[in-house]
Amino acid sequence: MNDHDTTADPRRWLALPVLLTGAFLPPLDFFIVNVALPSIRASFRASEAQLQFVISAYAATYAVFLITGGRLGDLFGRRRLFLAGIGGFTLASLLCGMAWSPQILLAGRMLQGLAAAALAPQVLASIRVMFPGAEQPRALGLYVATFGMASTLGQLLGGALITGHWWGLGWQLIFLVNLPVGLAALAGGLWLLRESRVPDAPRLDLGGVALLSLALGLLIYPLVEGREQGWPAWTFAMLTASLLTLVGFVRYEQRLLRRGHLPLIDVTLFRHGEFALGVLITLGFYLTSSFVLSFAVYQQSGLHRDALQAGLATLPFTLGYFAGSVGAARAGHRLGRRALPLFCTVQAFGFVLVIADIAGVAGGRHLLELGLAIAGIGFGVSMPALIKVVIGSLAPRHAGLASGVVITALQVSAALGVAIIGGVFYSVLGQRSDEAAYAHAFVVGLACNVGMLLAIAALALALRHPQAEAADAAPVMAPD
Repeated sequence: MNDHDTTADPRRWLALPVLLTGAFLPPLDFFIVNVALPSIRASFRASEAQLQFVISAYAATYAVFLITGGRLGDLFGRRRLFLAGIGGFTLASLLCGMAWSPQILLAGRMLQGLAAAALAPQVLASIRVMFPGAEQPRALGLYVATFGMASTLGQLLGGALITGHWWGLGWQLIFLVNLPVGLAALAGGLWLLRESRVPDAPRLDLGGVALLSLALGLLIYPLVEGREQGWPAWTFAMLTASLLTLVGFVRYEQRLLRRGHLPLIDVTLFRHGEFALGVLITLGFYLTSSFVLSFAVYQQSGLHRDALQAGLATLPFTLGYFAGSVGAARAGHRLGRRALPLFCTVQAFGFVLVIADIAGVAGGRHLLELGLAIAGIGFGVSMPALIKVVIGSLAPRHAGLASGVVITALQVSAALGVAIIGGVFYSVLGQRSDEAAYAHAFVVGLACNVGMLLAIAALALALRHPQAEAADAAPVMAPD
């Protein structure tokens, strides 16, 4: 079938859990590794640089090839790319879990990133083309709940697996746990997912793939590694080269369009104000993901809690996130375009309560837990509202491309959050290591998040009502 079909897939709600498994695994494996680094270092006697690459090799590979993965799904079939991605991710996880050296672990992590880049864009793209417009908010709400649960539960699950020492294994379990999940998703995908693609798919724009991958690689690598290395001159040289390569990529894509060829990214799509503004807001919105990492550092290094206790401390945020994302469809229907700016403000208010508790300016009991829960609710409602705007602002035939752009923007934003707001955290902390110093650094970093959320809320007021794209969101799938 292709994106011009107009009959909804009758098995779409049965297929959704399979797709959501594909949304769960990539972010989970980004966050779950943080708590395993001490065990990995002890096991391999790895260097600091090798430990950093365990995270950054995955994150950089994932971010660099996401847009390419989305375009491949549009051209050659989203079901096909989903199955290849979930199969590859499962095999790469097995390689990571059986790794006998740091080099093999890094190779496995890069393969995980490549597989995740093929897998992740197909989830949003398939939701876009499988579900009628009236059902998309609910499906997107469940997607965002899954994405957020993976992000926020990663450290809790990692702590539980590592401290449990089941079957005599330690850090290996954080990778091996993917095997039964991946195999179940692969079987479910073979049975329930229906193929969709852009009709008359042309050849892939290999020149565009090379230029965009190079531009994103030159951007992501120094953002991930720069702070740890003290921001040497090569990081700024790479960032400058990234900008120049991106300009070259845009000109190359424009030249392809003028010659009548299909580029990797139709850059004229950014003339759609809703899409361009949505991507810009996405780049700012996910800077707040730095909160999860800085809160974990504060809990473990400042309060001297173990990985499991630090994970448990994030539960109010996780539960609030889940509640907010489940109710996001109803909130979006009732509030329209006001949902995004309103709940960005709600999230900011929750963080203000957390700041008040840690800074000691308010004496209320459980203020920290209340603030985390409110912030989670705000995050859970505002994120699907933002994704709906970006994905829904383009025609269904661009669903894979739009999905790749959105997830890439989230990954780049997360890297920016770690680099910028994480940099503020460590700059304020300095050489001190007492509890008060960690608390002060966390408060200052969280205040940056509050300011960013308020700025995003103001910018989001320019977005149109989400239902303005309802005509584009008609059912677009039919049985073969």
